[in-house]
Amino acid sequence: MFIVLEGIDGTGKSTQARLLAEWFRSRGREVVTSREPTDGPWGTRLRESAAAGRLSADEELRYFLKDRRQHVDELIRPSLEAGKVVILDRYYFSTMAYQGARGFDPGEIRIKNEAFAPVPDHLFILDLDVDAALERVGARGDTANEFERRDALQKCREIFLTLRDEPFVHVVDTSGGLEQVQAEIRGKLA
Repeated sequence: MFIVLEGIDGTGKSTQARLLAEWFRSRGREVVTSREPTDGPWGTRLRESAAAGRLSADEELRYFLKDRRQHVDELIRPSLEAGKVVILDRYYFSTMAYQGARGFDPGEIRIKNEAFAPVPDHLFILDLDVDAALERVGARGDTANEFERRDALQKCREIFLTLRDEPFVHVVDTSGGLEQVQAEIRGKLA
């Protein structure tokens, strides 16, 4: 099973991915968790750019595609072929949203990615009002980086929500508590 958690910064993706992995493991499933950008060479450069100043839009998109291709080839596809549950914190839908907010066509980004990247069985869009999300980013002690500007996050949220009618997509309101959100995710998987 291939599960992806998406949403703007501050919606709880990392926490929910961890809780979901623990739940699957408690049921005897072998689970692989990962995130994008990865810690590989392309992903590392992207992460550095969040604090040091964003790359050009074209360069950023190119790095995301290279990072994802390596991720698919070295981790995602082999893990799925081995029958493992794969849970990702971000995937190409974030590229659609964040690079879409920079002016690229999200549909074209999706086509480029789906040429090599498997479509998940379940995509959970963790949704939260932008102001509440930014409050959470601040509450965890982080300073908003280049990817976390209010106007850009609003555009990203809008792009994520355009996916809501896809059959494998579940939009989950994350304004409630962690347990409530996790219960809703598990319920949709059941």
